[in-house]
Amino acid sequence: MPLLIQNRRIERPGSTVDLFARYPHLQENARVFRSKPVVDVDPKCLLYIQQREFAATTPADNSVAVLGSDDATTCHLVLVRHTGSGAACLAHCDGSSTWSEVPLIVKAVTSLSKDPAKEGRLELHLVGGFDDESKTSHKLSLNLLSAFQRQKEDIHLETCCITEMNDVLVDGAHRPGVQGIGINIKTGEVFPASFPHKGPAEELRSARTFTGGQMADIYDSNKGVVKIGPCKWSPNLDISFWLSQDDDTILKYLSTSPTAEPPHFVQHIKSTIQFLLEHPSSDSVFPGGQPQHYRRTEQGDWENVNQT
Repeated sequence: MPLLIQNRRIERPGSTVDLFARYPHLQENARVFRSKPVVDVDPKCLLYIQQREFAATTPADNSVAVLGSDDATTCHLVLVRHTGSGAACLAHCDGSSTWSEVPLIVKAVTSLSKDPAKEGRLELHLVGGFDDESKTSHKLSLNLLSAFQRQKEDIHLETCCITEMNDVLVDGAHRPGVQGIGINIKTGEVFPASFPHKGPAEELRSARTFTGGQMADIYDSNKGVVKIGPCKWSPNLDISFWLSQDDDTILKYLSTSPTAEPPHFVQHIKSTIQFLLEHPSSDSVFPGGQPQHYRRTEQGDWENVNQT
């Protein structure tokens, strides 16, 4: 079980309460992290990761300086970084397939850390979840910790701002204290963050997840190219039902944490559904079964390009 805290292998905790009781410094680290100011990240240096996506890169990347993700309520943001190479992978995990996702995240970093001269170690940062009624956050926290323990590589848990240590009370309601993080690829700094721009292809990527898409690697750091799909969905006119529903109904049935969602959650759901109604078949979005590719322009925007 190669998950380490302060260079010592840990036993699988029975609960997050047990984990924080055993390692009180994790509590203090979480409090410090939660108290940091939230950074609004410039989209011109950012690669944004949506739910059920991950991306990895290195300090040599000239297209991406920050990996970031937000809007995590019961979801967890999972960051693995190699201290020698500086390679880092950020994933937005919702518990849909934790056991198969964690090996992908670790491999994404180790495959970019092949230089034997770059000695270092793998460090893990977990942020997300809160004290929700259904205990969805708690279950995901434990599953992620267990999945990392099963990896053959030694992985050092550095930040653990999860579940009760990420819980705050707002008007008597439990909410996640930190819902978004970024990592500066050059320096390795991890910080609370928000992202007003969630491109490229925000609606397409949301549609992939909404229709059941599994965790996907969206970035080729060697080429500086974001790759989306191809993925499959079929016409489903029944989803138009949701466009006529009020906000409370959408929150109740389409969220794991209705009282903790960000203000734009409902509009995000509606725009995703509208996209699916306008593109009832995925074939129209991925002609010839080919993925969509995006590359950073000199102005810093993501531009759709044809890959040969």
